[in-house]
Amino acid sequence: MVTRALLAEDVEPGFTALSDGKTFDGWKSSTDHPDTWKIEDGAFVTRGQTAHLFYVGDLAPFTNFDLKVDVMTDHGANGGIYFHSKYQEKGFPKYGFECQVDNTHSDWKKTGSLYDVVNVAKSPAQDGKWWTQEVIVKGRKVTVKIDGETLLEYNEPPGTQPGEYTRKLASGTFALQAHDPKSVVRYKNIRVKKLD
Repeated sequence: MVTRALLAEDVEPGFTALSDGKTFDGWKSSTDHPDTWKIEDGAFVTRGQTAHLFYVGDLAPFTNFDLKVDVMTDHGANGGIYFHSKYQEKGFPKYGFECQVDNTHSDWKKTGSLYDVVNVAKSPAQDGKWWTQEVIVKGRKVTVKIDGETLLEYNEPPGTQPGEYTRKLASGTFALQAHDPKSVVRYKNIRVKKLD
């Protein structure tokens, strides 16, 4: 399969590319297993132990936004796209929400789920094929779309308090997940539009 990096003129109007497809510029890996992250054919690829790749570029932080990421998984892979997160050296991010990437992994919470907030039991995406995972945050509302189709809408209840994992809408950055050594996930064409 031949893929190419997203060129500046390919980004939808109003969106800004957060990755150039060639370097890790603007991104920083957690220190637990930084060698997990590779760049292949314009994509960030997970090949190894649990690690997270955080956006640390000039556009952060993000409060209200429309984020689009093109994703492809190998069979049995698990990953995730975090938002309203913050850099963490080790472990699973404690801040922000994870928008799940999982079509055929043993975890029943499938692609597009807001992990442990709104869980979806059937994946709308397929392994071995690129899809666009989109997260839109505006005020207290989160919308998740897969290939332009709305999968879920979450309205945060008034008075929501953060727990051990802070799943409360606020502001922060994005992170990509490498879940485990058997999970190969490709993330590319990462682009965002800030919303007022």
